[in-house]
Order: sequence, then C-alpha cells, then structure tokens
Amino acid sequence: MIFEDLPTTPTSEELIDKAFSRAARAGKAKGGLEAQQSMLQTAANIISDNLENVVTAWPDFEYDAHPFYYELADAIVDVDKLRQSLSEVMWASRKAREIHEEYQPRLRKTDVDTARKHRKQAFARLADIVEQIDDDLLYINESRNDLRDLPEINPDEPTIVVAGYPNVGKSSFVNDVTSARGETASYPFTTKGIGLGHFERDHIRYQIVDTPGLLDRPPQDRNAIESQAVSAIEHLADCMLVMVDPTGECGYPIDSQLELRDSITAQFDEVPVLTIANKADRFETDELDPVVAADYTMSVTTDSNVETVLEAAVEAIGYEPELPFES
Repeated sequence: MIFEDLPTTPTSEELIDKAFSRAARAGKAKGGLEAQQSMLQTAANIISDNLENVVTAWPDFEYDAHPFYYELADAIVDVDKLRQSLSEVMWASRKAREIHEEYQPRLRKTDVDTARKHRKQAFARLADIVEQIDDDLLYINESRNDLRDLPEINPDEPTIVVAGYPNVGKSSFVNDVTSARGETASYPFTTKGIGLGHFERDHIRYQIVDTPGLLDRPPQDRNAIESQAVSAIEHLADCMLVMVDPTGECGYPIDSQLELRDSITAQFDEVPVLTIANKADRFETDELDPVVAADYTMSVTTDSNVETVLEAAVEAIGYEPELPFES
C-alpha cells in the first residue's frame, strides 16, 4: 500500500535541534575558518536533505496514486492542502541550499570572528526558514498518521464489492466464499470494519469487499466524506453484488432495499450490477415478487447457489490477465 512506509515527519524544532547539534559536533572536529565552514555546510545539508526526503517519501498523487487511493486519501485528508504543504517544504529545502551557497564564500577569506558572525547569521536564517513551515510539517505528519494504517486493498486485482442493507447476509457470504474468514479492517469513515477476503479462480486472485457504513444505506443518509469514499469505491469495483432479503427479516422492507439497489445501480453505471436474493431457504423461489427482479437466488445458510453467484460475478468481470510478451 502506497502510504504504509511513509516516515515520521519531524517538527521544525526537532529538525533545527538536529541540524545545529550535528553542526556543533562538526565544528569541534576542526578549527579556525574551516570549523565555521563545516558547521554551516553540515547544518544546511541536514535541513535541506531532511526536508527533501519528507517530500520525496510521498507518492505523486497525480501520477503515482491509483484513482481509488487518490479519492480515498482525499476523503480522509485534504489532498490539495497536503500537496501545498509538500510544495512549501520543498521550497524550504531549496532555500536552505541557497543560504549555504550565499554565505559559504563569506567564510573563506576573512578572520575567524567575522566568519563566526556570518555563520550565526546564516544559522538564524536557516532556523527562520524551517520555522516558517512548522504548520506544513505538522499537517504532513498528521496526514501520514491518518493514511498509513489504511487497510491494504489492491486496486489492480479484480474486485467484487458486496452491497445491501445490514443483516441481509453480506458478511456471511464474504466469509463463506473467501479463504480468510472474518478478515476485517477499519476505515475512519465507516461505522464498522471493512470486510475483505480473497479467492482464486484459474490461478487468478480476486478480492471481495463488504463496506458496512457506506453501501448499506441510502445516498441521502451519507455525509460528504462517506459519499466521497463511495466515489473511491467506484474506481475499485469490477462487479457489484447487491444483496436483498425478500423475507424482510433483516429489518428493512423490500421496497427500501430495492430503492437502495436502484441508487447503487445508478451510481455504479459502468460496472456490472447483479441483484442477489439471499435467504432462499426461507421463501419459495416461484413466490418471489417479480418487482425484486433478482438475477440469482441463494442461501448462504444452506450453501445453496452460493458458488453459482460467485461464478456469475467472475464471469461478469471477465478478467483477462496481461500475458508476458511472446516473440
């Protein structure tokens, strides 16, 4: 996952202390004008290099981040603000080098006292530059903390997203068809952990995702962050399974379930959407209200037609792996 290895971003105070303490040690190892020159070079290099490393550790959101992760990140942090902060930090990195280049010649052909005065002036300007970006460093580190623990979902793997109201059997289905039961991880915008599992067909690995707190209620009940998270899932889904409970035992009338199904179908209009009527062990298929218009019926409890539904989802995706070039 592109955010998991992001390093901790130092505060301005930590960076200044690190740069100047290292510079003091470098100065003690030398004497005269050479000591002043070494101190300035050490301090400027540490500040410039550390600030540049802060920026380069982040992916380029425009070119390196998959649209799924871009929108997901933007649902959690303000990506535009983050990019601006990264830009300010890179500016400070370049400025530190400019200060070094401006003052270093002044330390070569002068007496030690004058050189020490110039070096202190340079240190003051370096500290001022770093202090100017204190808020940017803090925001970058906050963003890092918010993003680095996101569950690892591979947007390049063929993905089935399961949707529908609570208690219709989504989690049971995901657990039943995947190799890892109960594999869940929390997102900051969901009320429950995201359910994530994997299975293989013809040596191709598929991932299947249940998103409680997002796709289990109508769009009008989602806040802005949740709505954007759903938009991110649009980039992830290769097939949608909308599960309904015709018995109403889930606690939601079938009309409400179908309204949710229709809103999901409208939003994911470029993705195959299959309506799955679960709990078939509790109703007769020929008695199923035609308004449900289910593509498949199944019962996770009795394992009836579960494999059929999974195969239908795989077929709807129609995933063909890229093969190595054959000469």
